[in-house]
Amino acid sequence: MEEKVALISGGTSGIGLACAAELLKCGWRVAINGRSKTQGEKALHILSVLPSRAVYIQGDVMHDEECCAMVDKTIACFGRMDGLITSAGVYEEQLLEETVPEDVLRLFTTNVFGTISLCRYALPHLKKNKGSIVTLGSDAGLQGNVGCAVYCATKGAVVAFTKSLALEAAPHGVRVNCVCPGDVATPMLDRQLQKNPELSIASMKALYPLYRIAEPEEIAKAAVFLLGENASFITAVALPVDGGLTSW
Repeated sequence: MEEKVALISGGTSGIGLACAAELLKCGWRVAINGRSKTQGEKALHILSVLPSRAVYIQGDVMHDEECCAMVDKTIACFGRMDGLITSAGVYEEQLLEETVPEDVLRLFTTNVFGTISLCRYALPHLKKNKGSIVTLGSDAGLQGNVGCAVYCATKGAVVAFTKSLALEAAPHGVRVNCVCPGDVATPMLDRQLQKNPELSIASMKALYPLYRIAEPEEIAKAAVFLLGENASFITAVALPVDGGLTSW
């Protein structure tokens, strides 16, 4: 049986890179995407696999034509596509009264439009193999968080889009699910802490029933489960992987 192939946007660091590593363990081949060629080469070095198993595809999900190119290059490299994980995203905290239209457009273009564009271009290929899509939402897409209303709106949109696309794709045997993490120990969290000196890992941990934040590998395991055959009867799900945060 031919090895399955997945494209992972935002696959050069954080959750996306952890997803790539987990998929490789499960026998998949992967195309990882990111904006920085240097970071892409570093990610491939971390994955330490042959070029026949993993490739880096440079591109920015903010641009529709680059999303199309990512899918085309994945097909050109591997000849097929069985899975898509849309991990690329940005997080920004800002009070609504301090937000300008450019802020709204930037967040929606990356988090929502990028997800939509990748799914749109990948879907014809996924139909051929009855493949699967996993989008990256957030606890913020399930309930509001203070000081980041626009970000919450983008992740809420991803959740709603995922559920709707799942219904559209189901007659073709394509499943679509969303993973909704809480705080995760990634470079994105590091940047958040740098911008907010009053925050600390300890104060974040105190918000969680499990009294800790997630590791990227823990989110990746959930995403890879949903992407694969062990979740063959699961679609249109927004799965919280948040240590119980959204149960408060």
